[in-house]
Amino acid sequence: MTIASTHQPRHEKGLQEDTLPRWDLTDFYASLKDPQIQEDLNHAASMAKNFAAQYAGKFTVAGSLTGAWTGEELYQAIQAYEKIEELLGKLVSFGYLSFATNVNNPPVLQFFQMVQEQSTTISSQMIFFTLELNQIEDKALEKAYQESTGLMNYRPWIESVRLFRSHQLSADLEKLLHEKSVTGRNAWVRLFEETLAGIKFLIDGQEMALAEVLNRFSHKDTQIRRQAAHALSEGLTRHGSVLTLVTNTLAKDKEIEDTWRLYSHPVASRNLSNQVEDDVVEALVTAVKGSYGRLSHRYYALKAQWLGMKKLDYWDRNAPLPEADDAVISWEGAKDIVLNAYHAFSPEMANIGRRFFDRPWIDAPSQAGKESGAFAHPTVPSLHPYLLVNYHGKLRDVMTLAHELGHGIHQVLASDQGFLLSGTPLTIAETASVFGEMLTFKALLAQTASPVQRRSLLVSKVDDMINTVVRQIAFFEFERAVHQRRRKGELTTEDIGDIWVATQHEALGEAVTLDPVVRPYWGYVSHFIHAPFYVYAYAFGDCLVNSLYSVYESGHPNFSMLYMDLLKAGGTKRYPELLAPFGLDAKNPTFWQQGLTVVSGFIDELERLS
Repeated sequence: MTIASTHQPRHEKGLQEDTLPRWDLTDFYASLKDPQIQEDLNHAASMAKNFAAQYAGKFTVAGSLTGAWTGEELYQAIQAYEKIEELLGKLVSFGYLSFATNVNNPPVLQFFQMVQEQSTTISSQMIFFTLELNQIEDKALEKAYQESTGLMNYRPWIESVRLFRSHQLSADLEKLLHEKSVTGRNAWVRLFEETLAGIKFLIDGQEMALAEVLNRFSHKDTQIRRQAAHALSEGLTRHGSVLTLVTNTLAKDKEIEDTWRLYSHPVASRNLSNQVEDDVVEALVTAVKGSYGRLSHRYYALKAQWLGMKKLDYWDRNAPLPEADDAVISWEGAKDIVLNAYHAFSPEMANIGRRFFDRPWIDAPSQAGKESGAFAHPTVPSLHPYLLVNYHGKLRDVMTLAHELGHGIHQVLASDQGFLLSGTPLTIAETASVFGEMLTFKALLAQTASPVQRRSLLVSKVDDMINTVVRQIAFFEFERAVHQRRRKGELTTEDIGDIWVATQHEALGEAVTLDPVVRPYWGYVSHFIHAPFYVYAYAFGDCLVNSLYSVYESGHPNFSMLYMDLLKAGGTKRYPELLAPFGLDAKNPTFWQQGLTVVSGFIDELERLS
């Protein structure tokens, strides 16, 4: 594609893997054997012990602040709690990031497990604090806020903790669940990750990792896509019994805990942690499902025509058009594309984003033993985020980079709020990343003069939007069905495959053939295992960004400044308050349709261009 820019992306015949950046984790510790690690663990243990001795049972007597304590002293306790939690967060982040690129490395696995176990033991001494915080009467807490400006600053965090008041268990049960997590849920997640990373997918006699196979689904050659589809199916099927066991076990584990905590349905705890009401999530799901016909069903029927097919095979959904520019985009080219797009919107954002490239904060090569997909890990405010991608040099990889960089910039901007207040619900976190994608796409579209190239670029964007909105809601419905069915008894691999095919067919429509080869594809979607019902946050963020970007394009005064304020707020504000300055209300029944109309508008343009 031709891009009118002073920084032309550099294309290469093939991507040079050895030129891609690897992250350097020495900002944490010199190595896994750094003696500072054990010193920090010992220090955290000492602080936690002293914290418990000083504060356990001190703040509450029959639900009120005791007369001997003031709001200022509660503020000091929260500061002490935050300091310990941040040190533990640093240790666990180092362990996880080491693991993410060395999933099958025994010394790394052993180290990560050690850090998790010791951190869990240490933090169990402090479980009492949030439980007792939830026992304080509202009136007593209001009085404490008036006594301490510092405590008032922590009010958003306190209110987030208190959202779970009616779902908390006794102190002993909470401690038991916390300590058993390393041998319970976390152990099953680790088994899943090790299994997935260890699968060797065979194509033309060559063993490939998951990320390499998935990359071939967007290849121009239909035979290469078909080979990848069958290799993916064969590899997942070989490990189907383990993937089915993990899925059944974690779904049952969630049911047991949900029952004890009195959650009314499987999604309730996720909605509460996302600080979004059940009816708002249902409105989103209903709006997207009601738009399947004008979005995915219509789009895939059109795409089949463009590709000269009667119907698309499942693995053809992300195929580029025949005329699409398939030249490899170098890492430097991708960097220029993304940073230029960010700079046009906000030089401050671009300057923050440049740090990730100038410093070793990104791990880009796709290789065996590395987690597939991509993520941005915020680590802790006293350090900085790290990005993981699996870069193959395609336009979709550039968009993924823009997505994860949006997360990273958001995490940097929010870090000034401190450890307890910098984190955001998933729904708002995905807003920053999807907005970064939109900035990048719009910048490329504005610089594309050829109608053929414009159509190719729009196809790539609509592919991504369908995957982000329609596909993620189909994932959500799959998860919901699995968790509901699991409550009636264990599911077989065939049962889960049936649910997968049914929810995919509903979402994709008659223009996409669901060959039996796709039945085990649910097995590689890590969000189902790591964070149940995470997936709707992608659709939430995409629709929200579509509406937000429309406000930006309409010339809303001071938009970039208001948007930066949204990112800097971290977890200090809930989504209605964050959207109010832009005149948006996600509780309005028409809100989601506004976002979906942007997607359908792109499809309308593609119809005209065709």
